[in-house]
Amino acid sequence: MSSRSPWLVPSWRNIKSLRRPCHSRGPSESRRSFVGVSEATKLQKPKTKLPTPIYEVEGYESSRGRDLPPIDQWRKYFPHDKETSTRISLRNPNTTDALANALVPEGSLGKVIIESDPGPGQLTRSLLKLPRERIKKLIVLEPNNLYLQYIKPLQAIDDRVVIYEQSGYEWGVYNKLEDAGELDDVLKVPWTSGVHPQLAFITHIPTTVLGEQLIAQLFRGIPDRQWLFQYGRVPLCFMMSSRMWKRLDAPMGGTQRCKVGVMGAATSEITELLPYEATQPFKDHFHPVPYAKYAPVPSKHPDSRRVGNPYQVVLTVPREFQAIQPGHLDYWDYCLRKMFVQKATPLKASINSLGPGATTLLKKLTDHNLPPSEQVDIRKCPNSLNVHEWSLLVKAFMEWPFAPEDLAIDTVFCNTNEHR
Repeated sequence: MSSRSPWLVPSWRNIKSLRRPCHSRGPSESRRSFVGVSEATKLQKPKTKLPTPIYEVEGYESSRGRDLPPIDQWRKYFPHDKETSTRISLRNPNTTDALANALVPEGSLGKVIIESDPGPGQLTRSLLKLPRERIKKLIVLEPNNLYLQYIKPLQAIDDRVVIYEQSGYEWGVYNKLEDAGELDDVLKVPWTSGVHPQLAFITHIPTTVLGEQLIAQLFRGIPDRQWLFQYGRVPLCFMMSSRMWKRLDAPMGGTQRCKVGVMGAATSEITELLPYEATQPFKDHFHPVPYAKYAPVPSKHPDSRRVGNPYQVVLTVPREFQAIQPGHLDYWDYCLRKMFVQKATPLKASINSLGPGATTLLKKLTDHNLPPSEQVDIRKCPNSLNVHEWSLLVKAFMEWPFAPEDLAIDTVFCNTNEHR
């Protein structure tokens, strides 16, 4: 990737700042502002001895690291900790076999797959079980030492496997792939020539807000052909929460229609790669399975981000014709962010969210000299606008002489609703 993806760096720094306490500060350090050092030392939990990898257990007939523990013992071999408690991994081999065949179907040749944060590697193994001609190279990005104990042996038994001990959320790892020549044999396919026939990306999306931010960032890379999209229309496979899928798939006017849903619709065709039923219930297919006392229970206001809520498999393919033109991403981002502050308020009343005096844009959006297809119904609310109507709104904003020059998140043109 000749481009160093500058568009990702600032946002990733923000994301890293959210994660840093989980990695750089232990239990005792987190309490030292409230208790004395000696007391904090008492509070520190003793280190738990991790189980020996199953293929190193004496008397176990392993196949040189090919096998994983039985799925009903994953909690023992892969215990919860701060880093992995919100990381979801497919563990049912029947499910991963079905997914591998759906992503790399019969007739595929010479695929290069980048698998990000696979956990212990159940899906990795299913991909390697496919006929060799289907997959040319499998690049695995995994930072966790415990999971790496079960992934590294695959590199010794299959020359197609390349492992990088970094998370796929660390954008610098893709520069390492480039510098190491891992993608030198990947074709750069013209955008109008269809879905990329060779390169694909897979990742498990965590249950936290970091996962949603990652999806939003990937959508942002499509219009300007950043990241892997410099090679063409590369398909992305996500294991994501049903909550996130509903937001991406929310109909216009729906309560779950949101900014990331509009960005997704503007840049990609998003479909379910496996039917919903194929990955339900959660406990039969995914790790970690929550302990009984933490398992989701029926509630009037359930927390849909808790581990144990439904997960499913989604395929994202960049559209051939992009509503967001190269160089216009910041304008789209600004308009969506501002307008969704009052997403259920008609456009004629909420358009001032774009800046003082933005009501002057209404005349341009309703100009009767324009054909009906180039006009916007200003009685609609932001969450009811389709992608074409958003294009007209953003175009009017870009041509507005008094449009704010600073399109950053903390711009001075924030209304009282947004401050709340």
